Amino acid sequence: MKISIAKISLIILLISISACNSVKRVPNQEHLLTDNYIYVNDKLIKNQKAYAEIYQQPNVELPFVGIPLRLHIYNLAKVKPDSAFYKWIHKKPKRKERLVNFLSEKQAGNLAEGYINFNNFLKNTGQAPTIVNEELTEKSEERLKAWFWNHGWFNVEAKHEITRKNNKRAHVTYRITPNKPYILDSLSTSISAKDADSLYLNIKNESPIKSGEKFNTTNFKDERERITTYFRNNGLYHFDQEYITFYADTIATDHKVNIDMVITNREEKKEDSAYKVPFKIHKISEVNVFTDYKGSADHTATDSTHYGGYNFFSFEKLAYNPKALSDLIFIKKGNTFSDKDRALTYSRINGLRVFNYPNIQYIQDPRDSTNTQLITNIFLTPKPKFGIDFNFDLSRSNIQNFGIGFGGSLLIRNIFGGAEVFEIAARGSVGSSKEAADSQDKFFNISEVGVDASLSFPKIAFPLNTDNIIPKYMYPFTTLKTGISTQKNIGLDKHNITGEFTYKWNPDKERTYRLKLIDAQYVRNLNTSNYFNVYTNSYNRLNEIAGNNITQIDQNYFNSKGNLSIPDGTTAFLNDYKQNQYTLENTEIEEIRDIIERQDRLTENNFILATSFNYLKNTQENIYDKEFTQFRFKIEGAGNLLNLASPLLNLSKENDSYSIFNVQYSQYIKGEFDLIKHWDFGNKNILATRIFTGIAIPLGNANSIPFARSFFAGGANDNRGWKPYNIGPGSSGGRNEFNEANLKISLNAEYRFNLFGSLDSAIFIDAGNIWNVLDNVEHKPSRFESVKDLTEIAVSSGFGLRYDFSFFVIRLDLGFKTYDPAYDDQKWFTKYNFQNSVINFGINYPF
Repeated sequence: MKISIAKISLIILLISISACNSVKRVPNQEHLLTDNYIYVNDKLIKNQKAYAEIYQQPNVELPFVGIPLRLHIYNLAKVKPDSAFYKWIHKKPKRKERLVNFLSEKQAGNLAEGYINFNNFLKNTGQAPTIVNEELTEKSEERLKAWFWNHGWFNVEAKHEITRKNNKRAHVTYRITPNKPYILDSLSTSISAKDADSLYLNIKNESPIKSGEKFNTTNFKDERERITTYFRNNGLYHFDQEYITFYADTIATDHKVNIDMVITNREEKKEDSAYKVPFKIHKISEVNVFTDYKGSADHTATDSTHYGGYNFFSFEKLAYNPKALSDLIFIKKGNTFSDKDRALTYSRINGLRVFNYPNIQYIQDPRDSTNTQLITNIFLTPKPKFGIDFNFDLSRSNIQNFGIGFGGSLLIRNIFGGAEVFEIAARGSVGSSKEAADSQDKFFNISEVGVDASLSFPKIAFPLNTDNIIPKYMYPFTTLKTGISTQKNIGLDKHNITGEFTYKWNPDKERTYRLKLIDAQYVRNLNTSNYFNVYTNSYNRLNEIAGNNITQIDQNYFNSKGNLSIPDGTTAFLNDYKQNQYTLENTEIEEIRDIIERQDRLTENNFILATSFNYLKNTQENIYDKEFTQFRFKIEGAGNLLNLASPLLNLSKENDSYSIFNVQYSQYIKGEFDLIKHWDFGNKNILATRIFTGIAIPLGNANSIPFARSFFAGGANDNRGWKPYNIGPGSSGGRNEFNEANLKISLNAEYRFNLFGSLDSAIFIDAGNIWNVLDNVEHKPSRFESVKDLTEIAVSSGFGLRYDFSFFVIRLDLGFKTYDPAYDDQKWFTKYNFQNSVINFGINYPF
């Protein structure tokens, strides 16, 4: 295997960095901390939570290569950059004078300031050396003892050793002797308030504090949170964690712990005296909703109404349907106070895009002598009724060398008074492409325009009541969408009309269901005669066959250069072939059949009437949660009901296929499975993996899958060693411009780590391919026929950089072809070099 100059340069660079002097900034008589070791009963442990208790950590190293890159960056900075610059500029006679004459005195001063700023940048970006500190080491020892104490070892012993070496490096060893752990023996309770005691009995058996288990302070923290959550969701409005106290008795118990949990009454102050008040269950006596609150309720509401137990007030004319608003509120008159109901109301209203974040207040009902009734006031501040947005972007793609996109949208809130959101958006683009149908030497020779409209409202729009199936706490939404676009002078040119009717709901924080009851798409190709200008690989193969059999072919089919003319020559040649006018080799016949099949499929108009169901489960709690699992499953069916109804609708039929609007409609069933898993190892070290499989099977009225609903491989979010559409199908070698198929397998893994500051990096391996299965493609290398074809999975590997702007991430990946199934002999590392690598640019992480 050849080793390229680029590889040699990379190896030399890594060796050079590793050879840098790590102790350059370590003072004499001091030592750089290189490692921490924790031994428990003389056995080295790897528990990361225990190591996190140590105050001093070694300088961060790059994974796998063990180089402290940030330390080396820090060491590049001068200790006193101003003095260093002064020394440099006066090192040679007249250097300052020449510099001032060349730049001017002001610019020379700016140069000095820039030098100082650059050194500060190196210091801030890098990481100062971790110098072994005896005091911090002793504190770490005590902290480790506390960590083991919190896990049940009350008699833990600890000591440490600092091993200093002559090369100004040192490591610290912590030796822990836990001794015998303490076991929970009994749990008794003392709860002052009768209502609180009754509630606790309902959940007593679910306590994480169990007799016979090792003492662990985490269980007590969890129990406090559990009790508080339950109490506050069942009426105890004034309750908080501070009222729960645990007392542990370990005197003469032979390493057993007896726990007494005490819940005291709350303290209330009145004038100069304080007294204890037992917790009581509170109920909601009134719910008042102010629909147009502007930050002050000093003035009097001028409009009001009552609906479903809610009082609605408005300082102007009431602009919202009371029923629609009542569906957004989970706090009900007569119900017991519940934090959960308040949180659900916050979340539901905030997700509408109609109101700002609501303000919900509870006050004691002055009419109630028992002090157990609460009045709820919900203040809603509407967002502006109209919202206008404009966008502009520059782009580049496989076809488009340069493109300018522009668009705008108008958003109307509460358009019908039911908290609906209506949005209409227009978009357009112009671009330059060598693939254009008719460039005419113009720079901007391709264009696309489109209009989309959507209406969403916070309920399930259905003739029957669905509250028992999808209650309002699941945040139901119904969305209607429609769009039309036209694309000119690129590819085959297209009209595209879409329509959707979608239900969405969330049973809980982790799960999302989406049912597209109607997902319609009509695609009309406007310039099919341009096919062989766009799909040049197919043309070259067809032209080669024609050239090999030139004596059998009418010479008028060829242009002045001896090639088939487009479209007249190619069309005539294929028509003659279909009428069996040529004697061709079997391989040539198979090749032409493949070309005709692909041409027919990519030039035909499509009508897709589909229904799909999408299930998503995501355990990620927020954007800062780096360890999570995400699972998605989708099932989609198209044309099946239409196929059953075709005879009743008396649709036209040709070659055993029905048509509607003069288009043979698509019929298929499609399934997708997508699993993403992230592991967080701390210090911004994350292992991210993904498994994706998908299959679409044509049925009844069709023998292939529409291009728009098929699968492709390659690109920035897939197999990064190949460009989009450049892999497969199978071992065919990506011989077409846009390679797609109806079966896909994709496997991805990347290890992410921090370089310095906001700059992260990753090392990745991607694998996958696409195949044709159970459709009309006859080309054998493209088909999946047995488990043996799994050896055709393409593999790429590489590395990348990510810059984190907090709200989004810019990503640059460099992928190398590692295993290419298109090669017959040497499949591994055949083109594993920078010349054949692929640069992928993306926004946010690939998975």
